[in-house]
Amino acid sequence: MIELFSSPEAWAALLTLTALEIVLGIDNVIFLSVLVSRLPEPLATRARQIGLALALVFRILLLSVLVWLIGLTEPVIAVKSFAFSWRDLILIGGGLFLIAKATHEIHAEVEAREGGGDEKPAPNAFALVILQVVIVDLVFSLDSIITAIGMAQDIEIMVAAVIIACAVMYVSSGPVARFVAHYPTTKMLALAFLVLIGVSLMADGFKFHIPRGYIYFAILFSAAVELFNVMAKRNRRKRAQTGTG
Repeated sequence: MIELFSSPEAWAALLTLTALEIVLGIDNVIFLSVLVSRLPEPLATRARQIGLALALVFRILLLSVLVWLIGLTEPVIAVKSFAFSWRDLILIGGGLFLIAKATHEIHAEVEAREGGGDEKPAPNAFALVILQVVIVDLVFSLDSIITAIGMAQDIEIMVAAVIIACAVMYVSSGPVARFVAHYPTTKMLALAFLVLIGVSLMADGFKFHIPRGYIYFAILFSAAVELFNVMAKRNRRKRAQTGTG
């Protein structure tokens, strides 16, 4: 173990894999922020903590069963010229779930705004949020760990990268969730991102790989535009208050 982490190649692999895991964790953070935005603050914090803890647990559990996990990439179903593995089927199912969930949330947002009232969370909303977090955590963890297996050979490096990435996700999830809850337009943007990510997962399942760089560039560009929009609104509000004061 000491020899492993005294190797420059091991440190290079750790830094590269950690950066990749953090980028792959953006999907998790966005989905979690959208889900908890409908819960009252104490429950939202608990749901966020449980969701991120589950993300870490799933990733470490999947790393502990590497042989089984690699076997998930073997074809199990063939339809005409397409051969699907368990990984493909999980990605397709997860993508469909994300698209359906995001579409449902967009519809609920539009209805709530047209109704002009605040929608109260259902009594079982917390349990439903945790269930959805478990499903999506599993899908994102599978994709993340299979990527990690392709980049590193030592499980110690993989575990270290996953723990660091989950710590970064934990630190960033609170501010992201508060920002999404405070600015309704960013929530709609986040839901559009989830549709995009869902389409990407389904495409991967059908062996049509969309480079993640394109998706993350679109997300960052849209987020930058929305950030300027939020800043402009805040400045207009301040000028209006100064003018009336």
